[in-house]
Amino acid sequence: MPNKSRFLRVPVEPFVVEGGLKADEVLARMERVSFQGRSLATAHGIWRKMLAGDCTIFLGVAGALSAGGMRLIIAYLLEQRYADCLVSTGANLYHDLHETRGRRHFVGSPLENDASLQADRIDRVYDTYASEEEFCENDEWIAEFALTLERRPYTTREFLYLLGEHLWKATGQDGILTAAYRANVPIFCPAIADSSIGMGLSQARHRDPSAGQIDVIGDVIESANIVIRHPRTASVVLGGGTPKNFINQASVQAEFFDDRVGGHRYALQIVTDVPHFGGASGSSLEEAQSWGKLATDAERVTVHADATLALPLLASALASSAQELLDARKPPRFDLSGRVMAVNGRPLPQARFEAR
Repeated sequence: MPNKSRFLRVPVEPFVVEGGLKADEVLARMERVSFQGRSLATAHGIWRKMLAGDCTIFLGVAGALSAGGMRLIIAYLLEQRYADCLVSTGANLYHDLHETRGRRHFVGSPLENDASLQADRIDRVYDTYASEEEFCENDEWIAEFALTLERRPYTTREFLYLLGEHLWKATGQDGILTAAYRANVPIFCPAIADSSIGMGLSQARHRDPSAGQIDVIGDVIESANIVIRHPRTASVVLGGGTPKNFINQASVQAEFFDDRVGGHRYALQIVTDVPHFGGASGSSLEEAQSWGKLATDAERVTVHADATLALPLLASALASSAQELLDARKPPRFDLSGRVMAVNGRPLPQARFEAR
């Protein structure tokens, strides 16, 4: 027989159904299937490498995954330190607060008459319903909390830490905000005004013009300083959006002040958007390398899938396969209790970038 082409060395292995497989065993078998199944299996391996690779891991969460039932997975990932910093849309944090306060989202239908929903003051997120009256009450709850704070600017990281603390003391319930507070994991929300948290803060401002001051530029400096302090970083993105670019720009901004940075060493994204329309959400990880957001030799994978399909399987697989890695890992230790963040016992500079 003639020599086979070097392209024909590894055969696809048909997936064989077997009862009782754990999630990590399912993904191990998917390493030899094709398409997004193989990509998801690759994502599992790359996340494990992040945990073993002395990285500060940024987790970006876009859209309204909390409303879609993913909030406690994200809380688990923060609590167990599968990720070290969260960058989120305001919607995810707001819907998380809604449920942590004992309210619920409800199974609905995208085919319902929206005029009928509006008449009943029901808000729809695709196939999920929530009470507009409860949302209005949340907004007022946020406003009342904001009015208890000292009148000065707050980064979103500082404000959300204080909000998580207040929420934990008020409810004692698990959620993203409360898990991040208890685990000392910073949360950044670069588009906080584009959410009902922003609306609650605006209602506080209406009652007192000196209230509800949010310093989003301080977030840029602080996130870049986290990278400068430990230049070996990794990125996990669920759904693209503003969080994706904020995580990437932290690396780019940090490199402006410290040439050791060189972009994220590992990256995985689970997205439904596609690159050929030019939007940031669908942009490829290869494109990110051209900006210096990822290292040129970064291990990376894009999973083109709905995060509500991929995340439960991926997180369950990590829960089975990564405990030894977590036990051996030494994640960055954050002190978030003050106006200035400290990392591993050393405060970051306030309002300026850390010099090398």
